[in-house]
Amino acid sequence: MTDRSGAHPCSCGSGGTYAECCERYVSGAVAAPTAEALMRSRYSAFVVCDEAHLLRTWHPRTRPPRVEPDPRTRWTGLEVLGVTGGSAFHTTGTVTFRASYRGGSLHERSRFERVGGAWAYVDGDFLG
Repeated sequence: MTDRSGAHPCSCGSGGTYAECCERYVSGAVAAPTAEALMRSRYSAFVVCDEAHLLRTWHPRTRPPRVEPDPRTRWTGLEVLGVTGGSAFHTTGTVTFRASYRGGSLHERSRFERVGGAWAYVDGDFLG
């Protein structure tokens, strides 16, 4: 799905529309307030193939030169399985999730840190 109209349900599974949920983070209008919100917006960015958001929210220490989401991948759902830290009161956090796509899933524990006050994805461990 690459529909960017904002009227469809947000792919992150929040229950709101894309416009009410992740669009403001993916567009760069505002920074995600928590590590979990950033992780959800990064999942949504993979769904809509938004390389700019993925690079913008990747920690400078670990950021690759390019991210090329595959538009042929059909993401089918996101489950947040656990969160540690990552709130307004923390400087680090982790989010464990399962991102499903047609034909499989990705299970990861992602690490996040604040950079200049904004949450950034550092790296992650694949969990199987």
